[in-house]
Amino acid sequence: METLQALYTRRSVRTFQPRPVEEDKIHELLKAAMSGPCCVNAREWEFIVVTDHDTLCAMADANGRPAQLLKGAPLAILVCANLNEAFKPAPEYYAIDCAIAAQNICLAAHALGLGACWLGTWPQMQRVEAQAELLSLPAHILPQSVIAIGYPSTAPAEAARDLYDPSKVHFNGWNF
Repeated sequence: METLQALYTRRSVRTFQPRPVEEDKIHELLKAAMSGPCCVNAREWEFIVVTDHDTLCAMADANGRPAQLLKGAPLAILVCANLNEAFKPAPEYYAIDCAIAAQNICLAAHALGLGACWLGTWPQMQRVEAQAELLSLPAHILPQSVIAIGYPSTAPAEAARDLYDPSKVHFNGWNF
């Protein structure tokens, strides 16, 4: 799939077929996640791959109402920050680095014929703490987002969206 086509046609998928995602595709998703830029090449992300239905259901409950679609997903990837690996002068860059990895997972899923939905966890600390407790994460591993992944239950949209808004663009400073 051509890059711009992938960007313009990717949509959040919230219902999935009951078929599992193949291991080679899971590895491609993770490879894509780790291919994005990150602050000073800290590579502070960690990825927890979940295929167990009971764990997916518990993750859905831990992440609240918008995450209930995890109960019908065959796969989730929890994107986390390893605070021990973060850029020491500004460790908060982990949020950006993990977001880039999550976006790469969503784009790679689309390119592989899969659907994905990015479910925010951080900065809602009750969700962060619930995911960390559920998966017995050590204190230095901070959940950032959950990506629900699977084969879409309906055909994906083929038409590209044009969401360009020139009023949001300012050249050489703020112009009114």
